[in-house]
Amino acid sequence: MATPKILTLALRLLATLALLAPAAAPLPALAEPADIDAAARGVVRVVVISRDGESMTPLSHGSGFAVAPERVVTNAHVVRQAQQDPSLSLGIVPSDGEDAVYARVIAVSDRNDLALLATTAPMNLNPLTIAGNPDAQARVVTAVGYPMNVDRAQGLAIADLFRAQPPVKSTGFLSGSRPSRDFDSLLHTAPLARGNSGGPLLDECGRVLGVNSFGAETGSADAEFFFAVSTRELLPFLRANDIAPPINSLPCRSLAELDAEERARTERAQMVARSRAEEDAQAGAQRRADSRRSMEFAVLAERENGMALAFLLLLVSAGAGGYALLARTHEAPGEEDLEDDDEPPRAIIIATWVAVLALSGAAAAWLLRPGFDEIDNRLDEQLQREISADGAAQADGVDSGRFACVLDPERSRVTGAPAQDIAIAWSAQGCVSERTQYAPADGNWTRVFVPAEEAVVSVNRFAPQTREYRVERYLLGRETLGQARAARGEYEAPACGADPQALGQFAVRQQAVLAVLPASPNERLVYRCTPAG
Repeated sequence: MATPKILTLALRLLATLALLAPAAAPLPALAEPADIDAAARGVVRVVVISRDGESMTPLSHGSGFAVAPERVVTNAHVVRQAQQDPSLSLGIVPSDGEDAVYARVIAVSDRNDLALLATTAPMNLNPLTIAGNPDAQARVVTAVGYPMNVDRAQGLAIADLFRAQPPVKSTGFLSGSRPSRDFDSLLHTAPLARGNSGGPLLDECGRVLGVNSFGAETGSADAEFFFAVSTRELLPFLRANDIAPPINSLPCRSLAELDAEERARTERAQMVARSRAEEDAQAGAQRRADSRRSMEFAVLAERENGMALAFLLLLVSAGAGGYALLARTHEAPGEEDLEDDDEPPRAIIIATWVAVLALSGAAAAWLLRPGFDEIDNRLDEQLQREISADGAAQADGVDSGRFACVLDPERSRVTGAPAQDIAIAWSAQGCVSERTQYAPADGNWTRVFVPAEEAVVSVNRFAPQTREYRVERYLLGRETLGQARAARGEYEAPACGADPQALGQFAVRQQAVLAVLPASPNERLVYRCTPAG
């Protein structure tokens, strides 16, 4: 019989395995590493500093993340020591390249362990997007921050805490919502350590699900769980302090999933197009056969009419000619014989001209009657008219006009807070809204945007034939962004109305920026456009 101690350990082990079973089950591959990396660039180290003259000593630190370019959220307990001792200062150390700056506390909510900081010098932090409608069911989550045990394991010196360092990312599973007596929190298994406090808990698209706060104390045989302040607490706290962070409530979808659906959609469209093409070909063949029969009847009727007219005119010509001939050789009743030098009577002259004209008309009617090759000629002319009409119909509304474009969430991958609707004015020469020239590329038009104030590159495309407007956004690190800006600085975008040669050169020069971008974007926004008004 098992001893009570062994039985207890076995039960604990079974409980642990049961809790971890969802983690072991295969889940859809939704997480995009580039999204987590992009969000991590908005995570900072929050340092409590003691100053003695020119020297600075870090007393403790936690983590935080940007909710505006110069605003940072962290835990209240991270900044409590600095609040209680006016001689202490707070520092913000970014994760990517910029110098550390001092910070001041704007607001603290001890009830739900939240604090809002403002930088005392300009910074260009990347605000993280908040998940607007998070799902509390089991799924992959990532905790991002600056755990102290990693700093110690790396042997970092005190001065290193004031240098930009990439944050640590740890992955686990969301275990549900666990409201406490004081505030709403999320339970998860992404490992946390001292120093992680105040960092974000992210979903697969890099959107904030909560603010990491504390861990559950466990024994050696118990599963470890950790707590994050949920967005139900975070969003009201930010709004109360006049912060409007980007919010995204759309489902998190992977690019691989979207690409697979796009391929399936393309295959279905091709099958439908082939089926319609076959139907159109059959209908066209039937129309051509009907047209040929109609034209054959028409041509035969015209030939018969021409031959009948020629025969009739021959009869007229023969009758008039015979009359004139008889009148010349025989004296008409009641008339005297004509002398050689006398003029012929008017009746003979008229009959002669009638005979000549009727004979000419008969020849013309015979020669001008349509031949059998006229059937094919008329069919060709009809086909050319149909092609011209189809081309005019396809060009109608494409060359120029105003379009209202609506986001298609089924075909989009959205990690930020995009515009749901946009309006564009399009010209046949690739000009948008009369001020932005696009470059031609494979039947579409493309423009690459590399702003100086944002760590993002956007590639915008418009397909006039399908009326699809697509925006692909790349959230880049400092090095790649610098390469993109350097490539963009090598050329000037032409103004609207540039000649075809300048547009071709523009398309080639944009390739230099596209060449430094990652293989896949962080966001893909697909808009369906319809004529406005």
